[in-house]
Amino acid sequence: MSMKLHVHQLMGSLLLLFSAGLAAQQADGERVSALLRNVCVNGVQLHYMESGSGIPVVLIHGGLGDYREWNSQIGRISNHYRVIAYSRRYNYPNDNADILPDHSAIVEARDFAALLDTLKLERVHVVGYSYGALTALFFATEHPERVRSLTLAEPPILGWLPEIPGGKAELDKFMETMWTPAAKAFRRDDPETALRITCDYFAGKGSYDQVPAEFRQSLVDNIREWKALTTSRDAFPMLSRDSVRNLKLPILLLTGEKTLAPLRMINNALTHLLPNAEQVTIPGATHDMWIEDPERCGQATANFLTKH
Repeated sequence: MSMKLHVHQLMGSLLLLFSAGLAAQQADGERVSALLRNVCVNGVQLHYMESGSGIPVVLIHGGLGDYREWNSQIGRISNHYRVIAYSRRYNYPNDNADILPDHSAIVEARDFAALLDTLKLERVHVVGYSYGALTALFFATEHPERVRSLTLAEPPILGWLPEIPGGKAELDKFMETMWTPAAKAFRRDDPETALRITCDYFAGKGSYDQVPAEFRQSLVDNIREWKALTTSRDAFPMLSRDSVRNLKLPILLLTGEKTLAPLRMINNALTHLLPNAEQVTIPGATHDMWIEDPERCGQATANFLTKH
């Protein structure tokens, strides 16, 4: 899910995706729907879509999304690689009943490792967006030998914010304005209010009622993940800076030129820790970079993969 857009930008970016853009993605999805499969790992079901052949590239979606988030990129990457886009444990169309009270990116990283084991994939390129990028980072720091390259689009390493000048205020704003109120709504069994609160923060006041029905449905499709995260005891566990600094992998850091302050702070911290990482800023884009400019994001990722 994106960080906050100005209200006047809302319809421009979201309607771009969920009208013409969404139609194109749905068409792509129809062409590859026959390749949708599922496996059971760590006691949960994971659906995944596979296309192409060769060296594997695994795509990990962001919060309130699922494997369909990557439909517009599948064709581009699968021309040269075996592409796998999967839905994390509480995301569409998975139907895993029990929500863990301590669900986090650590749990997601363990699922990812188990998925690779099940698919008999030893080393892969990993592309992660938002919470999927945080999942990818936890996996890479635990299993660097299994990662050929790492593409990270603004992982929310919120645990770093208190140590960054101005970061504590941004973290408090995030928690008090959206995260805690959404969790309270979920706990009183009011998921629609939780979504409204979330959209107000990320996309502007009243945005939930302004976007197309297809977008609202995609949020509903993935509501259980948002409940699992917002009500978790530790949705954003601390990631050691040293473990990130010690990564000796080809890394691409993608960021939006107009992303929200806390994500900019975290990305700056990553560039400091990873001076050899390739950096690409998407002009004019927010955290919604894959929605707002899928061509530039996809091409930057494809160019990076060809080098490694």
